[in-house]
Amino acid sequence: MRLSRMPPSGFASGSRSALALRERIGDWISPPRGPESGPVELTQRRVYILPTGTGVLFAGTLVLMLIGSINYNLSLGYGLTFLLAGTGVVTMLHTWRNLAHVQLRPGKSMPVFAGDRARFVVFVSDPGRLTRIGLAVQFAGQQAAFFDLPAAGETAVRIRLPVTRRGVYRPGRFRIFTTYPLGLFYAWANVELDLFCLVYPAPEAGVVPLPEERAGAGQGVVSTRGEEDFAGLRPYHIGDSTRRIAWKAVARSGIFVTKQFAGSAGADLWLDLADTPASLGLEARLSRLARWVIDADACGARYGLRLAGKEIDLGAGEGHRAHCLGALALFQSSERE
Repeated sequence: MRLSRMPPSGFASGSRSALALRERIGDWISPPRGPESGPVELTQRRVYILPTGTGVLFAGTLVLMLIGSINYNLSLGYGLTFLLAGTGVVTMLHTWRNLAHVQLRPGKSMPVFAGDRARFVVFVSDPGRLTRIGLAVQFAGQQAAFFDLPAAGETAVRIRLPVTRRGVYRPGRFRIFTTYPLGLFYAWANVELDLFCLVYPAPEAGVVPLPEERAGAGQGVVSTRGEEDFAGLRPYHIGDSTRRIAWKAVARSGIFVTKQFAGSAGADLWLDLADTPASLGLEARLSRLARWVIDADACGARYGLRLAGKEIDLGAGEGHRAHCLGALALFQSSERE
């Protein structure tokens, strides 16, 4: 996929008021349809077109040229005016055709932590033999991603959006548009694909001691977590404590890796919401649990998670870590909304 850093000239010349007007018109003639999971084809009924600011200026210039030709009876003036008018009509057709019958489908998004940027993928394909030039995908309030689409090919458009709250984040509708070839017309379509991303609570900053481990039968307290027993290295994951990064190995290979430590045999580490101070508030308590999950995973310990009305049994590994963080992300999310 080739992304251009600057939008086409016709798009850049359009004023913000013109863009807002196009958005209102688009919402009126194309009301929200709800998330669509399957491939969405931009048929004739879904593609709309309006002149850009440059297009309006071009049309006004043609009117002045026509008036001057009539007033002075200029044959060449008539010819030039109608030649340019014909070029404008052909340009309108090419702008609309550049977007019509394009197909879109949603890609999979990986979970992120609150405060990061969620990465969404939109697959854009062309079922025909027409090369599409200067297409763009834009979510509300975000910078547009420009790309070209080869004939009978597919392009993955990657968008990064900021997320601030835990839970399931849906970016909603976005706009795919083009002003190709001359920037005189703006063709667009509003699409809402079934895009979503699971957002984990942001881990509490700093060093937060893990709760004491309990013996396997639930009796007694184990005084050591086995953190001095080095068990190996694993790839670095977002959220890992920086104090466990193997900096010497990073300096040698340039790849970030995290140290793993063996936990105490027969020890059970339970991460319980009830063990967090109630004075912190729900979101801060969940952030502390997220930090505990990340640190316990980095230690290589077997741990379980207890929330109000839900318990995740003891386990270890990436799958267990994702399961626990996912439970924290979705905890009472329906009540918060």
